[in-house]
Amino acid sequence: MRSFIRRRLSRSDSVRIGVLGVGNIGSVHLKSALAMPGVDVVAAADTVPKNRDRADSAGVTRVYDDYVTLLESETLDVAIVALPPFLHCDAVEVAAETGVDVFVEKPFARSTAEADEMLEAASEAGIRVGVDHTLRYQPDLTGLKGAYEDGTVGHVPHASMVRVNDGPLGRPPVEDAPPAWPLDPDATGGGSLMELGVHCFDYLEWTFGPLEIRDAMIDTTLEVPVEDAATVLMEARETGTAVTLHCGSYQWEELPEVNTNVRLEGITGTIESEEYLPTNFYGSAALSALSNVASRFTGGDPAVYGPTFYLQAHYDALFDFVDSIRADETPPVTGEDGRRTLELVETAYELADEDCAEADALEVVS
Repeated sequence: MRSFIRRRLSRSDSVRIGVLGVGNIGSVHLKSALAMPGVDVVAAADTVPKNRDRADSAGVTRVYDDYVTLLESETLDVAIVALPPFLHCDAVEVAAETGVDVFVEKPFARSTAEADEMLEAASEAGIRVGVDHTLRYQPDLTGLKGAYEDGTVGHVPHASMVRVNDGPLGRPPVEDAPPAWPLDPDATGGGSLMELGVHCFDYLEWTFGPLEIRDAMIDTTLEVPVEDAATVLMEARETGTAVTLHCGSYQWEELPEVNTNVRLEGITGTIESEEYLPTNFYGSAALSALSNVASRFTGGDPAVYGPTFYLQAHYDALFDFVDSIRADETPPVTGEDGRRTLELVETAYELADEDCAEADALEVVS
């Protein structure tokens, strides 16, 4: 391992950031970092020319076609890992060798074994690891959690969560074929349970405490090589709440509809996360646009993704991570948190496989 000297940041220092991957979610992180006070985006890397052009047009000082070269060439405080999941482990290990803290897009890794390698490398190098679990920052879901903690519906015997979207195939008509890796289980670690389930597991444990998975079922609604539908039954150890989760990559999203909902069936009533959505999507979009224009003249902080609050959540998650690095504190969502979601995903897969094997056995007998 190469020796390195870690910069000691003060509150007045600009945090130097490199963005590894400027594709779909990477461009969101790039825009967030560029709009963030006290942050200097010094470099970005991507193998795709149009993604590099995007970073260059946004004003990034240096753009690379290889993230390893970027990490070895630049003096950074933070690397945002927005690469496909099969590259997360290598990127974190290279960042650890150069002494750079990392903010990793979910899923943190493709498996708990891979996550353990990443966390070990980070621990040995003394770098901090954060994970982009943004449901903790969405106003509808934070509002629901706050109401639950305030005792709005009392004890909750049952809770349900649904998260569906259009996955890697996109909404037709699709102009370009999707990249191959999102539909490759070896590259991603799984389908909708891995892509969407990790977010849901993180939010549910953040709200109810540790979960125990009781049963799971996965399915392929479309003809794709990974599951695009998964249903999981859980129990919250501390509250005794039975929790059902369904996530799927088979339903198109179109704003202002948000295909995520959490419902709490309490002993004194029922509440849903939809009750805490912004009341006027398009009205708030217009107000945010005007506010952002005004902030350029007043020096205020822009509402970077005000119209699409779930993208604003990415900004807030990154902001909190950067703030923790500047304060030399533990990130609010850690690598261990990211690993925990993978542990739950793996348990669900195991139970679903067992159910499939039992069903196959019964079919043979009959």
